[in-house]
Amino acid sequence: MPKESFRHQESLHRLRMGRIAAVACAAGVIASSAFTVSAFAGSSVKVATASSAKLGTYLVSGKTLYTLNKPACTGKCLTFWPALLLPKGVTKAVAGAGVSASMLGTKKVTGGLQVTYGGKPLYWFSKDTGPGKVTGNKVKDQWGVWSIVVTVKPKSSGGGSTSTTTTTAPSGGGVSF
Repeated sequence: MPKESFRHQESLHRLRMGRIAAVACAAGVIASSAFTVSAFAGSSVKVATASSAKLGTYLVSGKTLYTLNKPACTGKCLTFWPALLLPKGVTKAVAGAGVSASMLGTKKVTGGLQVTYGGKPLYWFSKDTGPGKVTGNKVKDQWGVWSIVVTVKPKSSGGGSTSTTTTTAPSGGGVSF
């Protein structure tokens, strides 16, 4: 066999082996992705609380949770304010520390079951980049006014003043329950 023909055969063999390896890797990635999706499909949603001196104690589920002063957020609204939905097959959220389980409920929506608190649907804000971010509180947009869900109002700083102040909402804003 001529030297050039041998090199050509060797190159074709390497090419075939490379393709086989690429297909095997892709299959592994696809299989692990499918496993990850199915592994979380039956998991639960936990609603817990976070606290700050300014805002008080408020609801979170990974990120801060919000309510809308109007009946519902639908369509394009959900792009900016994703609903807190239960995974398929799960019928109720789990109450974490500081959350009243009796206040948690669900509402049927197009995407499944949406978690509610005190009958109000719960949403995340797309601009909250992670846990501890509260950038959607008191936001007024075309869909209404958004508020965090306050479970314990912030402590007022006494400062020795004898004046009495009456507020209908926590000083940090939000909806109180």
